[in-house]
This record gives sequence, structure tokens and C-alpha cells, in this order.
Amino acid sequence: MATDGGTPSDGDIRVLLALDVLLSLLFSVGVVYALDLAGIGEFTWANVGVATLFLAVVTYVAVLR
Repeated sequence: MATDGGTPSDGDIRVLLALDVLLSLLFSVGVVYALDLAGIGEFTWANVGVATLFLAVVTYVAVLR
């Protein structure tokens, strides 16, 4: 795909950030739920929020490095 200038587009950063947060949220819900089932942690939305924030920041730094 090319833009009108002939150079490839990296995409809209807002879409990338939204996908990063959404996928981080889904993954965090699964991980926190699995930890609750294993008796290691407790499923709370605060734990999911912290895990989502951590995962989204790590992903953002790793991708835009």
C-alpha cells in the first residue's frame, strides 16, 4: 500500500494505541482469571487494570523502540 506520495504508510498511531490497550485488556483478564483459578492471585478489576496498564506500556515501548 502506498500513499499519494509513493511511500508506505505506518498507520494511524491512535488505531495502534487502541488495539494495544484492547488486546492488553483481553490478555490481562485471561491471565488474572487463570491466576485466580490457580489460587495465586485474586480476580479484581483493580488487578486487571494494573496488569493491562503494565502490559500496554511494555508493548508500546517494545514496538516503538
